[in-house]
Amino acid sequence: MSKTPIFYRICRGVLGPIFKLYYRPTIINKNVIPKDGPIIVAGNHKHLYDQCLTIVSTKRYLRYMAKKEYFDNKKVAWFFKWNGCISVDRSKKDDAAKNAALETLKDNGAIGIFPEGTRNKTKEFLLPFKFGAVSMAGKTNAYIVPFGIAGDYKFRSKNLVIIYGKPFKVGDMSLEEANKKLEAEVGKLMKQGQKLKK
Repeated sequence: MSKTPIFYRICRGVLGPIFKLYYRPTIINKNVIPKDGPIIVAGNHKHLYDQCLTIVSTKRYLRYMAKKEYFDNKKVAWFFKWNGCISVDRSKKDDAAKNAALETLKDNGAIGIFPEGTRNKTKEFLLPFKFGAVSMAGKTNAYIVPFGIAGDYKFRSKNLVIIYGKPFKVGDMSLEEANKKLEAEVGKLMKQGQKLKK
């Protein structure tokens, strides 16, 4: 299994509690996240801190796939590199990024991914899901752990919530079927979170 970077441990151990104290997120069903074996944690993307919500939900080391622009920015590149994030060039088919993620999964590691491909800054409920998550899960027999995030990132937020759904495998499903299932699950979890915190 992928070795957890020391910096990642420090961030989760020190910044994690501060993050939870500041935003007061409600975390539901985190017990469904498998404690071992290959997993892909996948859900909606509304804010830069979305990955923080998943990181504080589990003791597992989550390697997030992050856009290349973060790694090109000298001010923040070190943070993403030291946390073991995988750089993704969204302007092309990035085989290097895909292979790095696949190797992590083959080593029984955990990958974090936002199937929308970018933060949703539109009025659409969800952006169309890309096939990366289900494709990698199918190739590695990894469990996909869907999640839905609802609410606002505000100081002592009263409605920030993340809900995890039942993990599933691609199995005999086509990639289209698996992607539709993932998108439907994430949408359902988002709606549950919205109703919960009204």
